[in-house]
Amino acid sequence: MIIRPFGWNEFLLLLQSVQWTLMLTVIAFAGGAIGGALVALARIGGFWLLRLLASWFVVIFQGTPLLLQLFLVFFGASVFGLTISPWTAAAIGLTLHASAYLGEIWRGCIESVARGQWEAARALGLTWWSLLGNVILPQAIRVALPPTAGFLVQLIKATSVTSIIGFVELTRTGQIVNNATFSPFLVFSIVAVIYFLLCWPLSRFSMRLERRFATGGR
Repeated sequence: MIIRPFGWNEFLLLLQSVQWTLMLTVIAFAGGAIGGALVALARIGGFWLLRLLASWFVVIFQGTPLLLQLFLVFFGASVFGLTISPWTAAAIGLTLHASAYLGEIWRGCIESVARGQWEAARALGLTWWSLLGNVILPQAIRVALPPTAGFLVQLIKATSVTSIIGFVELTRTGQIVNNATFSPFLVFSIVAVIYFLLCWPLSRFSMRLERRFATGGR
């Protein structure tokens, strides 16, 4: 095995891999937003069966490691005679993961709206959907923005776990570069800095939103 020094080409390779980390994050967050909205609505809705199913969905995906969920998606497909790529398995696994967490975040934000708002809207004779869309959600969205931005930061970092099933994102590229250069401290320090540069602005944005809405609520 030939060990080559870490150089400009290796650094560019790490930077290029960021696009796959971001692409996976966007897909998982978009899919998780749709799934999370359905989970949140099912959790607060009037159909007991949907509430039960949504509750168990959240319990299962919040109560098991993300790595195990990715394994089950990636290797479980073969049980049904399907073969899926690491990219597809990573997207599905992270989407389900995000759906559970965003659904619970948004449910809590919806239910944080004062009960008097719900009762006043019902007294006006609004339908459930009209009550939700015109009265509750506009208030819940303000509460939901900071934790949603905070979860997005966690989701970016969670993409690193997909390297275990062979998806070549930033962390996996770091492993490949390290195997070629045998410079683990340098390589993974650069990987850590890149993750920090991706996550730090979002973390600051989340804290700013939290302060802004907390001030506006007083």
